Amino acid sequence: MRAGWQRAAVVVAVAMTLGAGQAAARQAASAPAPAAQVEILSSAQQAEIDRYVLAEMERQRVPGLAVGIYLQGRPVLMKGYGLADVEWAAPMGPDTRMQTGSLGKQFVATAIMKLAEEGKVALDAPLSRYFPEATASWDGVTVAHLLSHTSGIGSYDNPELIGPGGPFDIRRDYSEGELATAIAALPNAFEAGSQWSYNNANYVLLGILIHRVTGQPYGDYLREVFFAPLGMSATRVISDTDVIPRRASGYEMHAGRLRNQAWVSPTFNSTADGTIYTTVEDMGRWERALVEGGLVSPASLATMWTVQPLADGTPNPGRYGFGWKIDTMRGTRRIMHNGSWQGFTSSMTRYPDRGVTVVVFANLDTSGNPALIARIVAGLVDPTLMPGPAPALPDDAARARKVRTFLAKAADGDDLKAEFVEGSPYEHSPELAQELQGSLPAGWREAPMILVQDLTRPDGSGRYGYRVGPEGNTRLLTVALAPSGRVQGFGVGPDPDNR
Repeated sequence: MRAGWQRAAVVVAVAMTLGAGQAAARQAASAPAPAAQVEILSSAQQAEIDRYVLAEMERQRVPGLAVGIYLQGRPVLMKGYGLADVEWAAPMGPDTRMQTGSLGKQFVATAIMKLAEEGKVALDAPLSRYFPEATASWDGVTVAHLLSHTSGIGSYDNPELIGPGGPFDIRRDYSEGELATAIAALPNAFEAGSQWSYNNANYVLLGILIHRVTGQPYGDYLREVFFAPLGMSATRVISDTDVIPRRASGYEMHAGRLRNQAWVSPTFNSTADGTIYTTVEDMGRWERALVEGGLVSPASLATMWTVQPLADGTPNPGRYGFGWKIDTMRGTRRIMHNGSWQGFTSSMTRYPDRGVTVVVFANLDTSGNPALIARIVAGLVDPTLMPGPAPALPDDAARARKVRTFLAKAADGDDLKAEFVEGSPYEHSPELAQELQGSLPAGWREAPMILVQDLTRPDGSGRYGYRVGPEGNTRLLTVALAPSGRVQGFGVGPDPDNR
């Protein structure tokens, strides 16, 4: 994800993947099923996908959604739902230009691998070969470390650094040299290769590297080498000034109300960490090229789709390759990436052993969860991929009463300072109550609250996931509690078990 700076609040929507994550863990040991042979969707499947997508859009309050489904590399459904532009009531379509966010990192990683095959970039080369701005802190950092997010270099996109007057003020323009120098000045988080941490600065530098070795801005290189030959005519770097047909508007949810995306400078709409427009039609062309080959060698693709090891030889804990995350769902390999930027979120999920790929773009910030929609849609296409529901767990009655009371107070707008641990960033605000009122389903106060995740720690602290709301229209509430029983954080997000 690219837009962590956009929503710094006490309410953190970490609940949205709990049920599916548990199901994936339970099913991971099962043997993968044979590859799917179907190459069309039945009318019943299409109707069920429509029903689910429209219902989940309403639950997530998403203005518009574009969905692409591809079997064996061929598109079988490419469809828009809802509105591309709320102000003009313009409908979403499969040809609507949407922002990829970090989903676009796969394009950058593929470009680096192609340049490596041509001998223009060495994956094991130190950054100093390409960056005269390199400081001693970058000693030992290689291009491969940037690709796999194991570099340990400093991260630029936190509120202190990107705010007004900060070294990465997102309302200012910078040259590539200025960005590289400012990133090099950041303190390292860890020694290269020793840990994994998702860091957009890695891909900002990779975009600059592409420009330096090819003489073309990374977006121009991508267009010439990949997009134009594949017929991806709608895919390009973001521009606020160019006239771009069928461009969607991006939206943020603020205090329960929809508003237009925040403005950033042209610099931060053109860096290589996730600033691409595309469509589900063009992503179908990209998916076909991935399946049929020709973008890069099979060996390069295999490297990109392999979890990269840390220096000690163990797989990195982020399960990250080069521009992709690799894990399993119900025992079958899953290759995926999500994205978020400027009022848009996205997800591309590939199940190569089943021949199923789903792409979902939404014109809503991280209040929405297209990755969840992509996961359930894949299960509607191929039932072997449908995550199992999270079962109800035995609960502590006193804790359940405390959590329900806390949630009611928060939704009513009460001051919760005394409920939080000392030193919490919580500040009383009517906006918190407004956001919760918009996030929670009607009738949630009367409905049962069911525990579906219990991560109690030996010290008495823990993280707990509750299904909240009437059956068929629930949300997932996550609460982190300190040993004292006071709240460390909470969030309300979509429930994966709404099908």
